[in-house]
Amino acid sequence: MKASVDRQARSYLDFNATAPLRPEARAACVAALDLPGNPSSIHAEGRAARLAIEAARAAVAALVGASARGVTFTSSGTEAANLVLTPAISSPGRPGPLGRLIISAGEHPCVLKGHRFGPDQVEIAPLHADGRVDLAALEGILGRAGAGPAMLALQGANNETGVLQPVAEAAAMVHAAGGVVVCDAVQLAGRSPCQLGALGSDFLILSAHKLGGPKGAGALISAGSDALTLPPLLRGGGQERGLRAGTENVAAIAGFGAAAQAASADFAGEAARLSALREALATEVLRTAPDASVFGAAAERLPNTLCFAVPGVSAATLVIALDLAGVAVSSGAACSSGKVTRSHVLDAMGVAPALAAGAIRLSLGWSSSQADVAHFGEAFAGALMRARRGRSAA
Repeated sequence: MKASVDRQARSYLDFNATAPLRPEARAACVAALDLPGNPSSIHAEGRAARLAIEAARAAVAALVGASARGVTFTSSGTEAANLVLTPAISSPGRPGPLGRLIISAGEHPCVLKGHRFGPDQVEIAPLHADGRVDLAALEGILGRAGAGPAMLALQGANNETGVLQPVAEAAAMVHAAGGVVVCDAVQLAGRSPCQLGALGSDFLILSAHKLGGPKGAGALISAGSDALTLPPLLRGGGQERGLRAGTENVAAIAGFGAAAQAASADFAGEAARLSALREALATEVLRTAPDASVFGAAAERLPNTLCFAVPGVSAATLVIALDLAGVAVSSGAACSSGKVTRSHVLDAMGVAPALAAGAIRLSLGWSSSQADVAHFGEAFAGALMRARRGRSAA
């Protein structure tokens, strides 16, 4: 017998879009808002603001096993992607620009569209049906005669399906060909092992609000702060070692650091807890809809993410019905300005368009509980019954 659900309560199952603000991050933001100084000023007030930023920088670096010197704060993961995805990156062993950018077919739109390479310099590496990048195809792209060194942009975990990508294997191939690797670790950090050295990536992209920090803060993290150089996207007063001009958003950065520190605590225990909740959600889905398809189930996935579709039922119908029942979920497709479009990720995995149109993503996090699972199960059963009844009537 299912637990009764308080109809006035809401269950938030959309952490991959934005995680609710952690109490630790809220406290850090509020404390930083009371700091009057500009962090570039040398007086006591300025030094206090600078100290808050540097403490956050150390916490964010520790989350991914990086040097604090390699952390450049930005306004978002999107800005970090725009900063690093440039052909004008150079290193002591290769002073010239990179001639091409290789992107996996499942990347987030900020990587697919937000780069400084020309359209004719971009190549797409396909995905397998399980959602992982095709390493054999990538090897072929890298080895094409006369093509020259490339930058590879490969996410650590897909935001829609939760599928973990073979970043370390891909990085070894790219480095052997003289290239550079950028990993979008926005969904990976704080949820699955995300140590910069183990991934083998030259750069990581992070976003505060995916970890339970505030919106409006992100980071580009370099594996070797002096080995690779890139031109700034924003020029001005020379903040962030000249890579990101503009007075720092001290409150958001402080909250980012607090969220990173909180996400590091009992990491293994939290991952196991979320994995159990995800499997409980999958049980609810398949109990109500045995014909549902779970995407990426054949691959290793984030412990917090479940993406599925019920044949013949549209995503928009279920998202709205669940919202009315007090459960916040998202379409598995990218959502821009409130418009649900078919997922390019599921297209790249070879999912039939009719099935992909029904993709729903459930994503969990620090405040999720078994009560959320029970609420979802009851709401989903009712929403699906009404959707099928409406389809039969039509």
